[in-house]
Amino acid sequence: MIGKVLRGTNAGRLLYYLYGPGRANEHTDPHLVAGFADPAELEPERRPGGSPDLRRLAGLLAQPLAALAGPGYGKPVWHCAVRAAPEDRVLSDAEWEQVAAGIMDRTGLAPEDDDMGVRWVAVRHADDHIHIVATLACQDGTRPKVWNDYYKVREACQEAERRCGLRSTAPADRTAARRPARAETEQAARRGWAEAPRVTLRREVCTAAAGAGTEQEFFTRLHQAGVLVRHRRSTTSPGEVTGYAVGLPHHTTKDGGVIWYGGGKLAPDLTLPKLRARWTGAAGHDPASGAGLPGPAARAHVARGACEWALAEGSGPRKRSAEGG
Repeated sequence: MIGKVLRGTNAGRLLYYLYGPGRANEHTDPHLVAGFADPAELEPERRPGGSPDLRRLAGLLAQPLAALAGPGYGKPVWHCAVRAAPEDRVLSDAEWEQVAAGIMDRTGLAPEDDDMGVRWVAVRHADDHIHIVATLACQDGTRPKVWNDYYKVREACQEAERRCGLRSTAPADRTAARRPARAETEQAARRGWAEAPRVTLRREVCTAAAGAGTEQEFFTRLHQAGVLVRHRRSTTSPGEVTGYAVGLPHHTTKDGGVIWYGGGKLAPDLTLPKLRARWTGAAGHDPASGAGLPGPAARAHVARGACEWALAEGSGPRKRSAEGG
């Protein structure tokens, strides 16, 4: 189960999107499963044509913002999209309610034993995910703390996995791979690519790093796999390579320039300094990385680790508009 935290400016606009048909008519039966009050009482009434009247709900969520002490927020809407893994069973509304309440409690935005937390609701419009919408103003006029909210959401999702018997995902240890942005995924679909370039490059770099025993062998393997490589050199010592970037021949800008990805943009543990440390360990200097093992065994040890780091579940916190998505 993965939770992604976003920030936005207008709760009403976000609700209209969540209750609407979606970008590809993928939203089905939008309804509340949880909230700061009884979801049945908060559920928007339906107009004669069947569309929901969201004005009351949007107004209730926005009310605490008017009483907020001090200057307001630029982005007062907290939006958390929570998705189960494809192979997980379909959770009931009651189970999703527990998931949402657990996230709000763990983040401290709406603690279970405190009626003065923020106002929030959880919308379900698909079998496998919900959207939590909250306004960042406590009902006593104070500001909630959102520090490290992404990592607290991750912890709450892991707790839900254990409670509901779902697939276990990686902790938010800041070493997980960077997921492709929506624009990258949509571009791949438009051009008929099997996957986003970032995914392809991460796999190729992971494979090259796992099989290589030296830095030179690593770059040679990338070239042999058809990956373009650009070295970053030190400004103080021009002959020293301090980093690298990779690209694909077919992934270019409008003017034909290659779109490059630094190792750290693929996964935190695929930067050149991190890889160098692993290769040094494989040579016998780092017990945690296979010290003392013969060359092939050491490389196999690093191979297992490299694929685990680079292809780990999850993503770091990314902030963008909460309206839509």
